[in-house]
Amino acid sequence: MTMRFAQQVLASPDATCRFARALGQRLRAGDVILLEGGIGAGKTHFARCLIQSLLLVAEDVPSPTFTLVQEYDTEQGDLWHADLYRLTGPDEVVELGLVDAFETAICLVEWPDRLGDMRPQSALTLRFADATDPDSRNLTLTWTVERWNFLEHEVPA
Repeated sequence: MTMRFAQQVLASPDATCRFARALGQRLRAGDVILLEGGIGAGKTHFARCLIQSLLLVAEDVPSPTFTLVQEYDTEQGDLWHADLYRLTGPDEVVELGLVDAFETAICLVEWPDRLGDMRPQSALTLRFADATDPDSRNLTLTWTVERWNFLEHEVPA
């Protein structure tokens, strides 16, 4: 499989939300978004904006840092938001039911390095990194399946 990528500068937290909402409209069950970046890079902010844009009923969207997984009913079906930072090994991913959710739900996964061999090949990876302005982020999108090829020409914003 050929690795493809796109890059974008998200100039502000609002720009991150606009991108999250636009991408969210294109998601469907079985889509997995892997969110990479250091602590404070904007992963949870992105996930929160995307989730809130798809909710059937408005609700608070907390970080799943301590619960590990939060599930939501959305316009496009079930959505799982997982934060794997506290996991000690890939076995715990199976216990959470996340591998099954990769097939049946939209999944947003923070700290995907904890997935080990269970990292879905069909996933879209978003890597958030600090930019020169403290409120902006450099975003690198990578993927290997045709599903995400629209991002080469049309990064939503």
